[in-house]
Amino acid sequence: MLYAIISEDVENSLEARLSVRPAHVERLVALKDSGRLVLAGPHPAIDSEDPGTNGFTGSLIVAEFDSLEAAQAWADTDPYIEAGVYKKVTVKPFKKVLP
Repeated sequence: MLYAIISEDVENSLEARLSVRPAHVERLVALKDSGRLVLAGPHPAIDSEDPGTNGFTGSLIVAEFDSLEAAQAWADTDPYIEAGVYKKVTVKPFKKVLP
């Protein structure tokens, strides 16, 4: 089943984000390579593809996991959590309707 992992950043998270981004992306690439990643990306803090020093306010990942517990366990070990980037992470089932 698909699950949405919706994360909210702490204030001024850009420096911490950048410091662990390679490890964060590595995990996403592993999901992609296993055919389980639907989409992933950050929420820019301003209305721009490249928010520069304004940074990001959170992230969204939609991926396939065996269960809600498995999705939560995967989300709980994100490098962004360990680095203090995220202040809140919500994991919930997701039903893809379109496209």
